[in-house]
Formats: sequence, C-alpha cells, structure tokens
Amino acid sequence: MTIPRIIKKGEFAHKDLVSMEQLTEKEIYLILDKARMFKEISLRNIKKVPALKGKTVVNLFFEPSTRTRTSFEIAAKRLSADIVNITSSASAVVKGETLLDTAQTLMAMKPDFMIIRHSFSGSALYLSKIVSASVLNAGDGLHEHPTQALLDMYTMKEYKNRLEGLKVAIVGDIAHSRVARSNIIGLNKVKADVMLVGPKTLIPTGIEKMNVKVSHDLKEAVSWADVVMMLRIQLERLTEGLFPTIREYSMLYGLNKEILKNLRKDAIIMHPGPINRNVEISPDVVNDKRCVILNQVENGVAVRMAVLFLLRGAEKVSIEQ
Repeated sequence: MTIPRIIKKGEFAHKDLVSMEQLTEKEIYLILDKARMFKEISLRNIKKVPALKGKTVVNLFFEPSTRTRTSFEIAAKRLSADIVNITSSASAVVKGETLLDTAQTLMAMKPDFMIIRHSFSGSALYLSKIVSASVLNAGDGLHEHPTQALLDMYTMKEYKNRLEGLKVAIVGDIAHSRVARSNIIGLNKVKADVMLVGPKTLIPTGIEKMNVKVSHDLKEAVSWADVVMMLRIQLERLTEGLFPTIREYSMLYGLNKEILKNLRKDAIIMHPGPINRNVEISPDVVNDKRCVILNQVENGVAVRMAVLFLLRGAEKVSIEQ
C-alpha cells in the first residue's frame, strides 16, 4: 500500500502542537485521516516506514507515564526516527537545572522534536518559544493533553462513524483533568455535544461557558450518551478533601454493572488510563464488549505518528515502503 506522500502547502502550517485551541476543525480531521492511514501501517508484519529517517525525537518526561511516553516512542520508531528518552529522575533537573537550561542543552545537540510532559501548566508553550525543534505537549499541569484528545476523537469516529452531533459524557474529576479540557475544546470544534458529570466539588464553576452541559446524575448521563468517558480520580493533584471518601465517590459516580443497564447498546465506554478499578470503573465494565479502552491505546500510536508526520510536512517526506 502507498500512502499519499505530500502535504499541501499550508494544509498543516504548525511548528508545534501544544494545545487543541490552535487547531481548526479542518486540521483535526486532517490528523484523524492521516492517523487512519498510519493505523494500517501498524497492522503490517513490518511496522516501519522511512518518513522521519534521520530525524531525532527527545521524549522529555518530568511526570510519570506509561501509555503516552511509550506510545510516542513507538510512533517515532515506526516512522524511523531516532528517539532519546529523558526522565526528570535521570536528568540534571534533580541537581537544580531549570527547564530553560535543559532545553538549551538539548538544542545544542540539534534534535528535531521535543515531546514534553510537565507538572506546570504552560510549560509546553514556553518550551516551544525557546527552541527551534517542534514541540509536542504530552500533558502540562492542569492545562491540556492534545494528543490524548485526538486519539479519543479518533476512537469515537472509528466506532460511531461521526463526530458532529455525537453525545459525549465525560465523567469524574473534571477540575484536575487536562484530558477533559482538551476533549472539550476539540469536541466543540467538531460540533459534538458534551456533558460533564461529577460532584460539584470536581466541576469548575462557570465551565458551562465552554459550551458544555453539566449534570450530577450519572444514570441520566449514561442514558443520554453515545460515548461515556470515565476519568481517573487524580489523588496526586488533590490538596484537600473534595468528597467524603473514595467509597462514597465510587457509589455515586463509579461506572458499574448496575449503572451499565442504562447504557445504550451501541454506546461505547472510554477511559484515558490508568484505571482505578472499583473506583471510577468496575472490572466487569472493563470487560464489557462496549469498553474500548485498549483500542484507545492502540489508536494512540497511529495518532501520534500522524502528528509527528504532519509537523514535518513542509519537507514533503515520503511514507512509502
């Protein structure tokens, strides 16, 4: 199979991907379309193309990650790029080095891409302004996680054949979720309907201004939705008691077999991971045929391949075998 090798001038005129805000509806669909092509490559026996041969990717992760870091690493390798993984515990950050000094040190080695996960909101944007490499935001504080939203949207479209008019319920710790924020922005751009569900203490005041519905009734939301996206309770970001106990939270907002009775037969269940079993989702729900969590993981590689490829589109690189 041969995949179109030229990106039209101006079709994706971005140096970096730091936020869903920067993408137009057309650009979102372009990424999803390219991801579909790259997913076909991932199904081959030899899962590699020379699209980014000779390019260097730096994975710069200052927060723990399994799915995102590994997904970016596999995506880069399947595009034939060289990749270097750096964690905060294995870098000069533990000696007091600033992000600026780290970035300047790495740029002296002439990488082509920097993928950053950092606990500070705005860190990816800051990095993009001080380096010539293309910067990809793999999660910055409570701000955004754009490639997660893109892979989520790809998965929705894959199963539901559309995004416009799709009813998406996002359930859980909205206040601390960069995944929720990126999904809200992206889903609004493609004209989907979004409902946020959770206790009042975990839903930011005034979030309705982002063109979303708000509910505190999980059964209502599950009955309404085409897509139910469960979010992890981010205990590492909670600085005060925002609900009485984990057990009480799970009783009211955990997706279990009883709540599942209200879910449409053709609806899908999603979760960005990692999962807290028996908190936001029960094991029997994870095993339900409508649960597509592992498909999200699979699609993450294809979507990140597409983003890496498009950010280097001006060079008209080939992705032919």
